[in-house]
Amino acid sequence: MNGLIDFEIVTPIGVIYKGEVQSVTLPGSEGEFGVLKGHAALIASLKSGVITIEKADLKHELIAIDGGHAKVDENKIVVLAKGAIWISGSSESEIEKNLSQAKELIKSMSSDNVALAATLSKLDDIKASG
Repeated sequence: MNGLIDFEIVTPIGVIYKGEVQSVTLPGSEGEFGVLKGHAALIASLKSGVITIEKADLKHELIAIDGGHAKVDENKIVVLAKGAIWISGSSESEIEKNLSQAKELIKSMSSDNVALAATLSKLDDIKASG
């Protein structure tokens, strides 16, 4: 038995992420929560924030979303998001541009000042460590 779970992010423009991952941390409306293979089935509301994906090779990827819903079962996670921006790139300027777009997406959609501050802090940490 491998410890991988199927994960998808779908927006109105289509699937923006699909693959097998070790774990996913989601910005739930009641707080962040992590999902591993074998998780109990649930449907959760998501607020604006950052999804942290731990891939099979243990590398991390980040995707900013502006809210939506997650459907979780033992073998699959599907996130339906209003909008999403992948925070990655092949150069520092590309990553910087994506971080800037992610911050604007989160600012434009979040009415929760505490969640907004926490998310922007997380994005600033990415910039500082990158």
